Amino acid sequence: MNNITGIVIVLGTAVVLPITIVFLSLRRKMQSEKNRKEIILAALEKNADIDIEELVKKMNKPEKLLKEKLLKKLQWGMLTMFLGIGLIGFGLYLDFANKGLYSDELELICGGVASFAVGIAFLANYHIGRKMLAKEMEAEEQNLRQA
Repeated sequence: MNNITGIVIVLGTAVVLPITIVFLSLRRKMQSEKNRKEIILAALEKNADIDIEELVKKMNKPEKLLKEKLLKKLQWGMLTMFLGIGLIGFGLYLDFANKGLYSDELELICGGVASFAVGIAFLANYHIGRKMLAKEMEAEEQNLRQA
């Protein structure tokens, strides 16, 4: 009986949960598009001379700047790196405090190493992106100043 319960939990987590998440996000996006269409149609009914392109531009979310995207990578890199350091430190503390009696510390340390590696990857991505996109970021800032 326990074996069947475990299988149901794994299938629910690995199959049903991702499908549900995708379904809900797509439904929300479709509802948002439907609402946008209704707003545009209502605006056209009230004022036929309205500039639709300008209205659509105002309704769209402003796209994030390259600098903002890079800073988000820096933020996530620092967060995951420090989380990894904390997990490694906590695992080593438990290992020394329990004198190696449990194997959970090794799992904690491995999770910390993985988190630390992801943080380093984010930070590397930030530094490489900052160097490669310096000219594009400068052009974006000049466009914002002119607008």
